[in-house]
Amino acid sequence: MVAVEACGVCHSDLHFWKGVYNMGGGKVLTLADRGVTLPRAPGHEIAGRVVAVGPEATGVTVGERYVVYPWIGCGHCEHCLNEDDNLCAKQSSIGVVRHGGFASEVVAPHPRYLVPLGNLDPALASTFACSGITVYSAIQKVMPMGPDKPIVLIGAGGLGLAAISMLRAFDHRAIVSVDIDRAKREAALDLGATAAVDGSGDDVAQKIIKAAGGPVDAVIDFVNASATATAAMGALAKGGKLVNVGVAGGELTLSLAGMVFRALSIMGSNTGTVKDLRAVVALAQSGKLPPLPVTRFPKDDANLAMRQLKAGEITGRAVLVDS
Repeated sequence: MVAVEACGVCHSDLHFWKGVYNMGGGKVLTLADRGVTLPRAPGHEIAGRVVAVGPEATGVTVGERYVVYPWIGCGHCEHCLNEDDNLCAKQSSIGVVRHGGFASEVVAPHPRYLVPLGNLDPALASTFACSGITVYSAIQKVMPMGPDKPIVLIGAGGLGLAAISMLRAFDHRAIVSVDIDRAKREAALDLGATAAVDGSGDDVAQKIIKAAGGPVDAVIDFVNASATATAAMGALAKGGKLVNVGVAGGELTLSLAGMVFRALSIMGSNTGTVKDLRAVVALAQSGKLPPLPVTRFPKDDANLAMRQLKAGEITGRAVLVDS
């Protein structure tokens, strides 16, 4: 059992709040479709202190701080045994199927889901459990790439900024950020993006190509709506790859022959693994990972944090902290 000291507020929590996910073509995915029964405490970016352990929980120290890996699988399938719980077909994720970090305590079903955070700030470290591993996993899907080859990041919200920070930690020097909000584009440049593109209008693909100096080999779409995916496809070079991360929803019409002639790849990226979480925490502990902007809210102001996130008023990540 972990007493929650910090819990990030994620766009996934907004979809959870709304209750449905836009699957495109007029179809939706409901909370019930995900195995959720209400009431349920959301919140999946969790850091806190272990306050109690079961008799089989070895290697965990009561009183020590940990980041909690939330994307819990069944524990028995091939994916789970390989610590790829995010690919399990029978997930019971914390903050989705299990009560999450908006509550005062959460329960992790196995010690392997806890990663010691050491001297890291719990508010920042909590974000590694989703935004950190999500961008880490997405970036790995477009690597290896030369440090001066442009990587395009669509969306400069919490995930987009986290990806800039991660790419800088990997010594990548060519980062093009795309967003419709001027303040978020400026935040991206402040954090280390080499170019920022206005994501509004019908000519976004052309603006990306101009900013990057030509068609690009890799686009990571942290919004993943019909318009952003279409712009991303239009900006890709021959042999380019689009990694879909966000769940804004919609659909993408593809020329199947065009996919062949241009040798393009499209790949979905679902959060990350507990192995990724260990890697991100170690990267932060090394001092190489630049910290994200974090806006702290007392846990009693969870609704305010959700409303501000929905309104686009948060730069970086919103985190609920124990008041």
